[in-house]
Amino acid sequence: MATYDSLFSSLGLKEWCSEGTSSGPMSMADLLNKTKGESAEPASIWDLPFPSMDALNESCAAFPQSRELTKGLEQGFLAIKDSLSLVLDPLTQPLSWALDGALYGMLTTPWWIVIPVLLAVVYVVTKSWKLMLFVGGSIVLLAFIDHYSYAMQTLAIILVCAFICVLFGVPIGISMARSDKLQRLIIPVLDMLQTLPPFVYLIPLIFLFSVTESKLYGIAIILYAIVPVIRLTNLGIRLVDKDVIEAADAFGMTPRQKLYKVQIPLALPNIMAGVNQTIMMSLAMVVIASLVSAPGLGVLVLRGIRNLELGVGLVSGLGIVILAVILDRVTKASLARINVSQKQ
Repeated sequence: MATYDSLFSSLGLKEWCSEGTSSGPMSMADLLNKTKGESAEPASIWDLPFPSMDALNESCAAFPQSRELTKGLEQGFLAIKDSLSLVLDPLTQPLSWALDGALYGMLTTPWWIVIPVLLAVVYVVTKSWKLMLFVGGSIVLLAFIDHYSYAMQTLAIILVCAFICVLFGVPIGISMARSDKLQRLIIPVLDMLQTLPPFVYLIPLIFLFSVTESKLYGIAIILYAIVPVIRLTNLGIRLVDKDVIEAADAFGMTPRQKLYKVQIPLALPNIMAGVNQTIMMSLAMVVIASLVSAPGLGVLVLRGIRNLELGVGLVSGLGIVILAVILDRVTKASLARINVSQKQ
């Protein structure tokens, strides 16, 4: 007699339970008990198992097991996979074009053009010669140890994905700031995206897209990294002083004028902080996305783990740290410039 036989008998489900048959393999604990001639019933209340799906299935074969739940989810996803792919493929194809184009441009353009252009962008954004020299020295170091192409691949992916995150994240954050109802709807989605383990993003995408397509890892990076820029844009717009908004209303500004001339300029420090966090999270996800063919320094990290090549893993990890420091310093320096200009 199993543990919960009496429960199903008291509910009048004994006949229903007898109709079901469990096709699953016997657990190791049940097999050992059967070998020893012991009953599966607990000796006392102390050993009573939690009434989980598998425990109830032992008393009632018609009751579903937990693996039937996971199998049902998988079969349901596979049933709609083709329809999802039919819709998502054309919508996400521009992402593949953007990633492939950025990677091609970074790798085919000579280093003596790429490095000066990057340094010029750093100086224009930060107006700091020291930071520009630091970035230049870091890139030269990566090139000297033959990690230039890997670093440029990683940088190209981050720039494309971070740009798309800002392109979509800032308008979503602004919309949330202007509508409490929309904020209540989007916040649970952002919470889910922020708490899901990074590897979980890859599971459904592997079924939807080919591993050879750039959009597979691009979508995973964007979903993982877009949350900070949405949250901080929403926060920045909402933190704009109400007195300033009232003054703008008194001057007869339209909602569009208030947004572009008052709210966004005052919320820019928060928005830039969100951009900084988005870039950092993109970099973290690029390394994990190497599991699904994302190029760059993550490939070397994965190679070091698979082949137990300690030196390869450590040096490529150092390259990722250098890139992270470069991106963090540049975005923070630009944020500091914005803060100084607003105080003047």
